[in-house]
Amino acid sequence: MSGTATGEEITDDGFLDGRLKVLQPAKGYRAGLDAVLLAAAVPARAGERVLEAGAGVGVASLCLASRVSGLEVAGIELQPELVRLAGENISRNGFGDRISIVEGDIGHPVRDLSAMGLEPNAWHHVFANPPFHDPAASPASPNASKAQAHLTLGSDLDDWVRFACVMARPKGTVTFIHRAEALGDLLAAMSGHLGGIEVFPLWPAAGKSASRVIVRGQRGSRAPLALRPGLVLHGRDGRFTDRAEALLRRGEALLLDQPA
Repeated sequence: MSGTATGEEITDDGFLDGRLKVLQPAKGYRAGLDAVLLAAAVPARAGERVLEAGAGVGVASLCLASRVSGLEVAGIELQPELVRLAGENISRNGFGDRISIVEGDIGHPVRDLSAMGLEPNAWHHVFANPPFHDPAASPASPNASKAQAHLTLGSDLDDWVRFACVMARPKGTVTFIHRAEALGDLLAAMSGHLGGIEVFPLWPAAGKSASRVIVRGQRGSRAPLALRPGLVLHGRDGRFTDRAEALLRRGEALLLDQPA
């Protein structure tokens, strides 16, 4: 481990079976499975433009760009030290010509976002792993970075959905990964903004309650909500299932309507 510009320790971690090398804080919020699965669920194609809200150190954006060649990826992140690390990660993995992450707040006025190069109604796909906890219900972490990543701190799911819908182009998709217990709030926030919503549960193991959900909608769609088969992450032996291995290690796409 080595120090960041602020003196905090960082680790050098491998993603996609070590194909991506990522620097991130040793303490506080750390990217993991959620970021990889989120990237796998974005239905992007070569030549499209995608935007990540709350990009952190860039793991999800890197995984997505690694899977889809010819993709333009942008991101916005509130914490300057994470933006700095994201820039290093982009360079060291050879994606400097395809990924850019800027410092900013999803709550900025549209004119300010446009001045940063984040034009509204211009992105084929917008994706995010929003903060998980309501600070009224959960005590803040003593680590400031982790608290900022995991608590809403002035923004809620309505803000994240609103930002995503403002940025996505007509017929563009919006994809979130979130805690399963927040599904009701997430669907309520999407109501009236997105259609063709797909709910994809992620179960830690067979017979256990879903811990996460991937939820994707489309601007302008009138298709009804669909509950998809979902994915079991671990087998009885505690190892990742074959399908989970394909996503987490080989970087394959997660097709939400694919049978479990």
